[in-house]
Amino acid sequence: MNEQPETLGADETKGSARHVRVVLVDDHRMFRTGVQAEIGRTEVTGVEVVGEAADVDQAVTVITATRPEVVLLDVHLPGGGGAEVLRRCASLMSAAENPVRFLALSVSDAAEDVIGVIRGGARGYVTKTITGTDLVDSIFRVQDGDAVFSPRLAGFVLDAFASTDAPPVDEDLDRLTQREREVLRLIARGYAYKEIAKQLFISVKTVESHVSAVLRKLQLSNRHELTRWATARRLV
Repeated sequence: MNEQPETLGADETKGSARHVRVVLVDDHRMFRTGVQAEIGRTEVTGVEVVGEAADVDQAVTVITATRPEVVLLDVHLPGGGGAEVLRRCASLMSAAENPVRFLALSVSDAAEDVIGVIRGGARGYVTKTITGTDLVDSIFRVQDGDAVFSPRLAGFVLDAFASTDAPPVDEDLDRLTQREREVLRLIARGYAYKEIAKQLFISVKTVESHVSAVLRKLQLSNRHELTRWATARRLV
């Protein structure tokens, strides 16, 4: 599902005096390995990967210990998702000196995912179809304090925040916990309970409990209605 970045052109970045310390947060080890190999050639790209993490707890620990300039953050992570990482790292983002900045790097372009992490404090959101060269450029722009978005998402984000009023809140969705939202999304994508349990590192019984809670809170009868509900809100 996750796509690897395209190969960097060494002649485009070689000899750069820029330097940025980065932490990679993604629950797919092969993807982290690919990104590390692609952008982590410090002498060429100026990017130094100082840590990696596969879930929320690991991410908070590594980010706190290394204090990178930029964190590449996947949206869907075991333990509460990228939004939970942002919540727990709020003090690092708001630090007066050397703040940690976050750039979401995700396969998802769902509205809730994009707006959720931007509300949480991320400086940008790019999808995993991005090229290696553009990813390096995005990292340095975020380090400089710029907001960075994949072209297809930029207009959407501007529209969502164009009003002086707060963005509309989905009261039904806000009834769900972060973990219930993760289960909802996976159910709507057609995952079986066992697959969801494996993906989120929880038991099948816990998955069943979350599904029951979601159905009750949303006043739905079965997973087919749940899938239609999620699809209508572009959560899939």
